[in-house]
Amino acid sequence: MSNARIDKPFTLAGRTFESRLLVGTGKYRDLEQTRLAIEASGAEIVTVAVRRTNIGQNPGEPNLLDVLPPDRYTILPNTAGCYDAVEAVRTCRLARELLDGHNLVKLEVLADQKTLFPNVIETLKAAEVLVKDGFDVMVYTSDDPIIARQLAEIGCIAVMPLAGLIGTGLGICNPYNLQIILEEAKVPVLVDAGVGTASDATIAMELGCEAVLMNSAIAHAQDPIMMGAAMKHAIIAGRMAYLAGRMPKKLYASASSPLDGLIK
Repeated sequence: MSNARIDKPFTLAGRTFESRLLVGTGKYRDLEQTRLAIEASGAEIVTVAVRRTNIGQNPGEPNLLDVLPPDRYTILPNTAGCYDAVEAVRTCRLARELLDGHNLVKLEVLADQKTLFPNVIETLKAAEVLVKDGFDVMVYTSDDPIIARQLAEIGCIAVMPLAGLIGTGLGICNPYNLQIILEEAKVPVLVDAGVGTASDATIAMELGCEAVLMNSAIAHAQDPIMMGAAMKHAIIAGRMAYLAGRMPKKLYASASSPLDGLIK
């Protein structure tokens, strides 16, 4: 009998998704490249920076929703560019108006422009307000297990610790903190930020993350459409490897073939 883990659906706010890859919509050459790369990725959830992207608040300008229609994709508005709780809450409320009562949001409150590291104090403040206001909050946070626990206790539906700083492509810089967060998690844990290539996404999934969110790793690739497809397969492979359970690491060699019955 197999000792593999039993897979469970990836569910957010009562909806189940086939793809465990979430992708951003910024930094592409144009809207057509955005559309093609995201199609190649197989992602069903796309995150949109409300303060930087037109989703209807600027009539007459190109609208992202024309190429990524809400009847095909789950739109995840985010608060990128917000540096305090008040700004972040206001941005989420604007997104809810623009998207006809849509409550699923990605909260990120940044500390400064140089690091784009989360301001956890302002993030906690904003999360409390948004949860009480009826939002389903997915939250970008540091890889501090205590903060992740507090955000889940507030009522956030998913915690999204960074693997590395946004846009750096450094990969998973501290897998040990991620493992602690995963061990304690009462809500889905998604890696957010730092992924640079397919192997980074696979490692995140092998650790046991429910999903991975990325933008720069696809948009800044030399061929974003091909990288989107690569990330699709990387997520699938990483999830399967996690479920299968890796072999234990050993210091010394172990023969692959049985030693019994050798010809003498």
